Amino acid sequence: MKYYNYNLFGLTLYIGEDNGYITYISCNKLPDDYIREETALIIKTKNELEEYFNHERKSFDIPIKLEGTSFQKRVWMKMQEIPYGEVVSYKELAILSGSPKSARAVGNVCHNNKILIIVPCHRVVASNGLGGFGLRLDIKVRLLELENNIF
Repeated sequence: MKYYNYNLFGLTLYIGEDNGYITYISCNKLPDDYIREETALIIKTKNELEEYFNHERKSFDIPIKLEGTSFQKRVWMKMQEIPYGEVVSYKELAILSGSPKSARAVGNVCHNNKILIIVPCHRVVASNGLGGFGLRLDIKVRLLELENNIF
């Protein structure tokens, strides 16, 4: 597995690739078994993220590989359908994912998202406010502000 890290939007983002798929975008450092190499796909991902941060892109054309349980994959797939600039609650995402009583579990799936921004867990909020975020809450706020959803 390969990775490269960039400073984008004032954040150090680690982008990981495995066999032609992006498997990781996070501020958390990758495991030691990843090899630091700037591949064509990692560069394409960085460029698309830069466009997103510069308000030039609202969706991504990057092959990703989601690794998790069938429930997690279902939630992450539905999460990708949340339009740019919009938010849904954990409860709404649970309903959309076919598990209407699983809002808390959906929150855990959001927390365990390994492909930030492309799988937009920042667009999932609590019914009564912002909710949590797997990284720092200020990063979620900044991403929502970027998409004009100011909390």
